[in-house]
Amino acid sequence: MRRTRVLGGVGSGERVDATKSRATGISRGFTIVELLVVISIIALLIAILLPAIGKARDAALVTQSLGNLRNLGAANAAYGADWNDRQFTACPDDAGLVNGNCVTYTTTIACPPQQLLGWAANGAMWGYFIGTGKCAGFPGSCAENWAVYKPITFGGVDDKFGSFRLPNVKSFTGYVNNKYYDPVFWAPKDKISMAGAEKYFMFPDQFTWDGSSSAFSTYCWSPAAMWAPEVLSDKGFKNPDTLPGGYRSPAVGQARYPDIKTRMLEHAWLQNAESNVNPNFSQGPNGATGQSEPWYFNHGYNSAPATLFFDGHISIMAVADAMESDTRAKGNNANVPGMVEKGLWHRQPWGADGYFGAQSYDFLVGTSYHILTTNGILGRDTIGAK
Repeated sequence: MRRTRVLGGVGSGERVDATKSRATGISRGFTIVELLVVISIIALLIAILLPAIGKARDAALVTQSLGNLRNLGAANAAYGADWNDRQFTACPDDAGLVNGNCVTYTTTIACPPQQLLGWAANGAMWGYFIGTGKCAGFPGSCAENWAVYKPITFGGVDDKFGSFRLPNVKSFTGYVNNKYYDPVFWAPKDKISMAGAEKYFMFPDQFTWDGSSSAFSTYCWSPAAMWAPEVLSDKGFKNPDTLPGGYRSPAVGQARYPDIKTRMLEHAWLQNAESNVNPNFSQGPNGATGQSEPWYFNHGYNSAPATLFFDGHISIMAVADAMESDTRAKGNNANVPGMVEKGLWHRQPWGADGYFGAQSYDFLVGTSYHILTTNGILGRDTIGAK
């Protein structure tokens, strides 16, 4: 029988080839060129997406830090409601009567409330105790712990350290969650401090310590606003030890510029930081070494700490803004009679370097705003709109 051949175009020919391929089990794979194109496209997508993902993650961490400060702002307000609207203080109001001398104060006046940290699970109470004079029976001494009662210390082995670094002491944590190691006191980007703190977050104790490491809070108060305004007056610096009421913390309502006076901020340089560890500290505050001491918020021109202001609002405040505002203020006050300190922060206590300025990252930065605000709570740390 004669068969009829069915003719077809290119399409039918391709169908025959495909049928043959399926029948023989042979399939067509990718060429090297095609594979390289696919890999290039994937690499390009990753290169485009990774920075965006990193920025989103960083923004989320900053938002969390701002949320912490918002909660601490509420705690400050609750503290003020119980203490006549006053700023937190751990130092006796009348310490200036005895020139700020702890031994004389505890011997002749009274035993100040102890700087407690909290109860441990075994029933032990932790704190920075003073056991001198009328405080006999407590462990510790004035020489060891008096510095953590003052807002900040001028001179001596504890120079530039004080209670402004300790918002998580028991007298304040009662307005938060009653725990020294509560996550609200640590910004998630603060890797160095977080390393010593987060292992304790899981414990229910008010305070705990494994004997190996501990950590100070990421956030710090403005010590300038914890003294009487006369201490950092624009008429000249007065050591609070020489003023009978120098250590009396002012009322929050005294803030003359509440929307531009900083109240709490991130002590470490976390936004735009060049690195975590500051190698310029051979021996840092409170015994910290250069291997574990971070850069501080005022150590970089590009630093921009999350900040709580006295009017309660939270925002990012750039160090560059503080520096520019200080420069403008000095120019505007150049011919004001009787004004010794023209700028927004006081140079007299520590000179031009101010608060650990010698350990800064770059030569562009030069500010001690928040720490040494001129006129204290009556002053301001930025001028605001240009």
